[in-house]
Amino acid sequence: MHKSRFEGALNPRAQHLLKVLVEQYIRDGNPVGSRTLSREPSLGVSPATIRNVMADLEDLGLIVSPHTSAGRVPTVQGYRLFVDTMLTVEPPKAKDVERAREELGMDTEPARVVERASAILSDYTKLAGLVMLPRSSHVSLRQVEFLPLSGCQVLVILVINDHEVENRIIETARQYGASELQQAGNYLSELFGGRDPYAAREVLVRELSEAREHMDTMMQATVEMAEKTFLERPVDDDFVMTGQTNLMDYGELSTVEKLRELFDVFNTKRDILHLLDQSLSAQGMQLFIGEESGYNTLGECSLVTMPYQVDGQCVGVLGVIGPTRIPYDRVIPIVDMTARLVSNALNQKH
Repeated sequence: MHKSRFEGALNPRAQHLLKVLVEQYIRDGNPVGSRTLSREPSLGVSPATIRNVMADLEDLGLIVSPHTSAGRVPTVQGYRLFVDTMLTVEPPKAKDVERAREELGMDTEPARVVERASAILSDYTKLAGLVMLPRSSHVSLRQVEFLPLSGCQVLVILVINDHEVENRIIETARQYGASELQQAGNYLSELFGGRDPYAAREVLVRELSEAREHMDTMMQATVEMAEKTFLERPVDDDFVMTGQTNLMDYGELSTVEKLRELFDVFNTKRDILHLLDQSLSAQGMQLFIGEESGYNTLGECSLVTMPYQVDGQCVGVLGVIGPTRIPYDRVIPIVDMTARLVSNALNQKH
């Protein structure tokens, strides 16, 4: 998680007032004024003192006044300080953990486990739950074949691990005949056989390229096939999302324009997958609040993610997305619980 530059910069009274203000806003979604805060017994200070402290918090950029409202709402920086230094999480109830464990244990198919996990996240948090499909943690090439299509298109057939088959079409610089492609396939199957072609691609393609000058046309074809086929690992990962309509219950996200933008992001998937990729490589729980995601459309949303593992390797990420005022104290433990249960379920089936 990010660390706030405000940590240690506030005195205990200001910290406590910010904590109460954020909790109040998360609870009811209305800007919080000094009069409301003065009724909070734990503060025990006058409305005038509260107004002074709120002014200081506003100067620091931790709260802001929306439009002409007399109340204040937390900024992204305010939420970040709250989450990093003031949050007391609320563990899931034992019966909820048991119910989730039973639901995730009902299927042996990883894709079904992922679907159930997405539904559990959505159901337990009343937000949108999303779970990335597990990636193969180890790729070992068994065989590669190339078949000519029309023009300069070639169909690539990769046999990965024991039985997984990947098909894709590549564009080549010139038209190749069936025999050239067969020779290239045989050569690369022998060269890459039993290895992760994507992990080894840079060395192998460089070696082939250095020898290109002294090659006959068959070897030149092989070089192009290797470069086009193994240049980058295909993005075949996807995610399952459940409960998007839950977001319509939050006023700040429920305008027609905002919903259209959000659902466009969900449908195109690219931006969400990028954030999930970041979470996978970072490992551990990640929390993107508002603009921290780097995407304008998600500027009023928070995304809480956690990787799940198979055989000790992080193979996917799951999490929830909702407005910035999600109940972090409940949501964070539910995401953590679900990641652990998904890891357990997939390891048993593995």
